[in-house]
Amino acid sequence: MGRGPMLPTDDTGADSRAEIARAARIAILVPCYNEEAAIGKVVADFRAVLPDAGIYVYDNNSTDRTVEAATTAGAVVRRELHQGKGRVVRRMFTDIDADIYVLVDGDATYDAPSAPAMIACLVQDRLDMVCAIRVDREEAAYRRGHRFGNRLLTGFVAMVFGETFTDMLSGYRVFTRRFVKSFPVLSGGFEIETELTIHALELELPVGEVKTPYYSRPEGSASKLNTWRDGFRILRTIVKLYRSERPLSFFGAMGTSLAIMSIGLAIPIVVTYFREGLVPRLPTAVLSTGLIVLGAF
Repeated sequence: MGRGPMLPTDDTGADSRAEIARAARIAILVPCYNEEAAIGKVVADFRAVLPDAGIYVYDNNSTDRTVEAATTAGAVVRRELHQGKGRVVRRMFTDIDADIYVLVDGDATYDAPSAPAMIACLVQDRLDMVCAIRVDREEAAYRRGHRFGNRLLTGFVAMVFGETFTDMLSGYRVFTRRFVKSFPVLSGGFEIETELTIHALELELPVGEVKTPYYSRPEGSASKLNTWRDGFRILRTIVKLYRSERPLSFFGAMGTSLAIMSIGLAIPIVVTYFREGLVPRLPTAVLSTGLIVLGAF
């Protein structure tokens, strides 16, 4: 892998951020599905704050005029036929070559002017990923169900992996080339944000967060996220990653739980046997034996 351009590390506010943006090859990656009403604004907003960056919109089988709107706005438009945000991100990470990557949804809810500050944080603090913390500016921007689910899943990840992010499911992130080209995308849908977060935590990569405004979708744009269905898929992804990354604690906890259940069932049987010399509840004894053997496995 070739060495990228040297980037300034002094903290001089807006001038420094502008210099960083000019010095690095920046790619703005926008996965899209039926965002005709919003994608033009997203491209225009990021073009205004990062005029030298390449803006790549990957359309995921949209049935509206998303492709035409993105092309008219000046983005490089490509297609990913395999459905799912995770699959689109995998394709983008593979295809695009840059020094710094900005990943953002195409729904115009994230704040484009925050991108230079996030990039400056990435470079100046020598981080591998910077995640946007969403601060909603409108009541309709962040649905209560999504906010509650985000907090629940973020808390669960903190319990399992230790330290975590404030906004684990944020779709607005900045990465180094090193992170993007070494990240093994496994998920196919909205679990991609969870996978990005856990990958960084498990490898103890240097990461940061920046608070950014969060807005409601423009009229005519609808969320593709299903609170319950995608929430359970994200939770399943966390459990699968925990199983693969921490197998001893994962299976050890299961084995210990089964052993405790087995002992709890066995105690009355053993007491009865020593008192009366009989095993009156044979099915319970068999169940207890099965549980302890399963726990050992």
